Amino acid sequence: MKKIIRYLPIVFIAFIFLQSLVFKFLGSYETQYIFGVLSSWSGLHWFRDYGAYLVGGSELIATVLLFTRFQFYGALLSVGVMTGAIFFHLFTPLGVLMPEFNAAGEIVGNDSGVLFGMACLVWLAACFVVTRHVLEKRAAACQASNARGEPLC
Repeated sequence: MKKIIRYLPIVFIAFIFLQSLVFKFLGSYETQYIFGVLSSWSGLHWFRDYGAYLVGGSELIATVLLFTRFQFYGALLSVGVMTGAIFFHLFTPLGVLMPEFNAAGEIVGNDSGVLFGMACLVWLAACFVVTRHVLEKRAAACQASNARGEPLC
């Protein structure tokens, strides 16, 4: 049971990242809108065409790392990617409410902030994994002792 709880935030992060890869790598209307707005805002015109691949690739690498002995680095990369997502939602013309598109690419409403909310939840889960790792390493170091038998902490 303890292992299931331990992997719950990791599985959550991986699920969200892998599910979003389809949109990023296949160039959905939502992805085109997001990276188009960010490209126009930043003046980095290449970001419209390649930004989704860059972010999606980072998310894929983070997901793979989360299930290896480099879990800490996967969580750290997840924090970084989601910090960027949250920043761009809050401090650029992108905003919190993302438009929803129909099959023809026409805006039919908004997502009520779901995409932003998911970014925040992934950020919290990744921060939890990073913090847990640091605390576990610190506790392990405190159990060790020096040559005289004194605890290191």
